[in-house]
Amino acid sequence: MIQELKESYGNLFEEALIDEIAQVGTFKEVPAGHKLMEIGEYIKGMPLLISGVIKVLREDPDGDELLLYYLEQGDTCSMTMSCCIGQTKSEIRAIAETDAKLIMVPVRKMEEWTAKYRSWRNFVFESYNNRLNEMLQTIDTIAFLNMDQRLVSYLQEKARVNQDSIIRNTHQEIAYDLHSSRVVISRLLKKLENMGKLEIHRNYLKILDL
Repeated sequence: MIQELKESYGNLFEEALIDEIAQVGTFKEVPAGHKLMEIGEYIKGMPLLISGVIKVLREDPDGDELLLYYLEQGDTCSMTMSCCIGQTKSEIRAIAETDAKLIMVPVRKMEEWTAKYRSWRNFVFESYNNRLNEMLQTIDTIAFLNMDQRLVSYLQEKARVNQDSIIRNTHQEIAYDLHSSRVVISRLLKKLENMGKLEIHRNYLKILDL
């Protein structure tokens, strides 16, 4: 675990902090699709992502989801931090987008490290800032872009984080992430296919030129 920590966080944390994380942290490997966090649950640990991608979603009163942002290697979730520090229930759902490795840090250590290590304080503040900017981008996308533009942006980001031009999601799953309907998403995907931007296959999409 020490080596993986150093590869992902060695440029951020001092060696003493890396050693402490290795001593108290819990290493986890999760498959794509695994639910790491659920809305309404109390959070007992904060994730440090070693590899893979995690998507973070919100849910409306009707149970429809909206993708907020992705977490990648070297990231953590600031909304998880807030719940940990405030000992409140989670307001997000976190699902592994790809197979992922992470280390869960106990809540009790977070405040201690904030006082003890400058690098940890900087990491926490930067994480808050990065996640806030990503949520503002999500809000801007909803407020200022029409659905076909939102769909293109979504597919581009999904291809980037997965490092793959193949999108292995159903039309319904894409609709859930974009808080839309399957009928609308299918129609827009067909429009993009007719424009030569992508190919629609039985179980996947292939991005050509987005």
